Amino acid sequence: MIWSVLHGIDIALWVIIAGSVIYVVFFAIISLFYDKEDQVAIHAAALSNRQSRFLILYPAYKEDRVIINAVENFLLQDYPTTHYTVAVISDHMQPETNDYLRQLPITLLEPVFEKSSKAKAMQYAIEMVESGKLKVEGGKFDQVVVLDADNVVRPDFLSQLNVLCTVYDVIQCHRCAKNADNDVAVLDGASEEINNTIFRKAHNRLGLSSALIGSGMCFSYELFKKNVFELKTAGEDREMEALLLHQEVFIKYAPDIHVFDEKVSNQDNFQRQRMRWMTAQVQSLLSNLPKIPGAIIHGKINFVDKTIQQALIPRSILIVLLAGISILMTIFMPIWCEKWWILFALLAVSLFIALPRQLRFRSFAKVLAIPGLVLRMFKNLLNMDRKNTDFIHTQHG
Repeated sequence: MIWSVLHGIDIALWVIIAGSVIYVVFFAIISLFYDKEDQVAIHAAALSNRQSRFLILYPAYKEDRVIINAVENFLLQDYPTTHYTVAVISDHMQPETNDYLRQLPITLLEPVFEKSSKAKAMQYAIEMVESGKLKVEGGKFDQVVVLDADNVVRPDFLSQLNVLCTVYDVIQCHRCAKNADNDVAVLDGASEEINNTIFRKAHNRLGLSSALIGSGMCFSYELFKKNVFELKTAGEDREMEALLLHQEVFIKYAPDIHVFDEKVSNQDNFQRQRMRWMTAQVQSLLSNLPKIPGAIIHGKINFVDKTIQQALIPRSILIVLLAGISILMTIFMPIWCEKWWILFALLAVSLFIALPRQLRFRSFAKVLAIPGLVLRMFKNLLNMDRKNTDFIHTQHG
């Protein structure tokens, strides 16, 4: 009797974990398919002479270490300066940082929030636009670009976006690592690239919307204005994505438009960052679930897919969980272990496929650091408050 119960638990646990693994396997395979880009539309847009007017938003909460370098780098754009405005929303930054920023050809906004958040910073900026205090030369803004305070872009960033935004209302650029100075940073960068492959590139290749990341995002101004005031939690990117997908807005992933992002380089920052992400994932899942029946009835496949994503087990936890269970089953119950090793092998191969070639062997060489990071994620699970909407700041080096 007891063995039947244990076997039932074993099968049930395997099925639950297999769901997350199969999702990763499926989209890793899809990522290998040929990209059926709408080259006709893109080519037509490239030939047009239209130059969009961009509002560049830098929400900056205590970002004194990185914001000046990011802004000075952005001002090297080869795009006409009359067609973009850089706005830094300075929140709790030092007076000397603000004094330096005022000397640059940008707009410095200094709101005072009782509780700071990225969503509030973006909402404040749009309020300034609507009041006429933040504007661009010669007309209204066509597009809004959201960047993090540590993001660095190439001089042709806006020129590339200008082509795509004539075809798509929402674009997620290719965010990638600008540092790989230790094991944590390498693994964080590798994780981002796996996300880019599975949740962005592969989804677009199947005709589904890309996931948003939180920075390196471009929106049509009117669409952004319509939705930004609906954001209420610290997981503003997941909220925004759910709103757009419920409105059946397609999100385009732009793999060739790079946004270089600083990866976390110590375990404390990793834990804080993952706490924010995991809390946002749970909040997003609970918020989306009641809307699923209506989404299914109206054929909103992207919204349903996004909700499934929120229910997936985080990959780093999956790796350690599968490896641990497979080893334990091999020792104590060899007859039940094969299916666990098959699942582990499928996950490992899929992650290897999802990684860019130049990162594969360097990333897998750092696997010994994964158990310690996963332990911190388990601690987050024990301490997570799904109702908490406070902003959790990740410090930069």
